[in-house]
Amino acid sequence: MSDTSARDQSRDNAISVAAMSSDRIQRDENVWTRRLVFFLRIMAVVSVAKGLYHWAQVTGFVGSEEEAFENQSMAWQTATVYFAVIELVAAVGLWLATPWGAVVWLTTVVSMAVIELMFPNIYGGSLMVVAFEALMLAGYLALAWMAARERPP
Repeated sequence: MSDTSARDQSRDNAISVAAMSSDRIQRDENVWTRRLVFFLRIMAVVSVAKGLYHWAQVTGFVGSEEEAFENQSMAWQTATVYFAVIELVAAVGLWLATPWGAVVWLTTVVSMAVIELMFPNIYGGSLMVVAFEALMLAGYLALAWMAARERPP
């Protein structure tokens, strides 16, 4: 009787050790995917902040009276409303880690860089904004590439 219970206990220990090691392998297997999702969540928070800032510009919560939305050029108004909407849409998609969220976010990144570089009269042509957007884009592409390598076809 004690021999049977000793075998059962050793078998239970072997099963639990196997389950723990397979769980550890499973976690290590998706390390880049988890890092990518973490990055997407950080970028979602940044996108929410940027979107709310643009809405604050539209509604007049930030800036002086000379910088009011109504006093700006039509190009500035159009770009501000565009970013106010698309940044929040991108934030939702990024937080959910959906493919469409990444596409919308990439659209916002490229749009902001183009507006800053090609149309400096709209937002002032800040190279710091372009550098930040390029850095975030490079980070996303690197993480997406490493996550894709984790899952062979």
